[in-house]
Amino acid sequence: MTAIGWGVAVGVAMVVVAAAPRADQAQKKTMTDGQAGVRRASFGRTADGTPVDAFTLTSKSGVQMTAISYGAIVTSIRVPDRTGRAADIALGFDTLDGYLEEHPFFGAVVGRYGNRIGKASFTLDGKTYKLAANNGPNHLHGGVRGFDKYVWKAEVLSGVTGVAFTRTSADGEEGYPGAVQVRVSYVLNDANEVAIEYRATTDKATPINLTQHTYFNLAGHDAGSIVDHELMLAADRYTPVDATLIPTGELAPVQGTPLDFRQPTRIGARIDDAHQQIKFGLGYDHNWVINRKGDGLQLAARVTEPKSGRTLEVQTTEPGVQFYTGNFLDGTNKGKGGVVYHRRNGFCLETQHYPDSPNQPAFPTTILRPGQAYRSKTVWRFGSR
Repeated sequence: MTAIGWGVAVGVAMVVVAAAPRADQAQKKTMTDGQAGVRRASFGRTADGTPVDAFTLTSKSGVQMTAISYGAIVTSIRVPDRTGRAADIALGFDTLDGYLEEHPFFGAVVGRYGNRIGKASFTLDGKTYKLAANNGPNHLHGGVRGFDKYVWKAEVLSGVTGVAFTRTSADGEEGYPGAVQVRVSYVLNDANEVAIEYRATTDKATPINLTQHTYFNLAGHDAGSIVDHELMLAADRYTPVDATLIPTGELAPVQGTPLDFRQPTRIGARIDDAHQQIKFGLGYDHNWVINRKGDGLQLAARVTEPKSGRTLEVQTTEPGVQFYTGNFLDGTNKGKGGVVYHRRNGFCLETQHYPDSPNQPAFPTTILRPGQAYRSKTVWRFGSR
């Protein structure tokens, strides 16, 4: 983002009317082709007949990712383990109907404001805006129909293995001011890195905070609990929350708390600690303040799954990262291959500005104004050891 901190800049779910090939079948076919590049295929239609396409990006070195034009959702990420065996490490659904029904933001781009806004309101330039209270008393991930519940325009990028999704968020959508032009792109390179870039402009001042909500399980989406993964977070501080998970405004040290992941630590080692913050989140559902050294990409997190050896490293231009351990997955979502996703079967690393920033003047600003450009970038680097 320019001039906005480190990188700043929805309705009823539709019912599918046309079936699409299973995601895992499409993945297997592309993998056997052995060709790097982008493949576009139909992923079904919404109730009003709008087509949804899937874009499968394949690198020369064995990583494959699929994203669809509905919600710019990442539906699958196939990564080899230390022996070269590939598995899908992203929780999600085989077909479009799963994404059109209620689900916990599997793989979605969330906005206009990712994470929570306290009491579902904010004041900007002297005017108070009321938003949907869709998470207790608070506003979460853009409201009732956020960015994850629209069909985006899609374009295969030239010269790279990538796809870009664009849409216009109308003035007043979900209560937010300003018509916002949004672009999100995914580019996969042969170093097994996925670069996610966000761009936005607006015609009125508005808060914006876009993030990616993929649930990872580096052992495989069907492997069960993620508590044995080892996590490092490059953060000396975090933003403590109240009982409704809204930041108090403090930037507190992680030292001496179960939120200290400065050294690689098993995720489950302290996940049920008696610490008040753990009780509030029912585990981890907090924003960490990344240790930044200037602008540009900065290491935020590194995760290792010991049995497979798969690794994930996250770099970002954002000031924070929300580490969430799937505490509210309750077995109601039947995912790919009929797998039922239970509590702590996946984790998220949502790079972001801090939650509730529009109501926290001491936090880096998330306000985008006319004439400014929202720019943000996050890189997922996959590997094995």
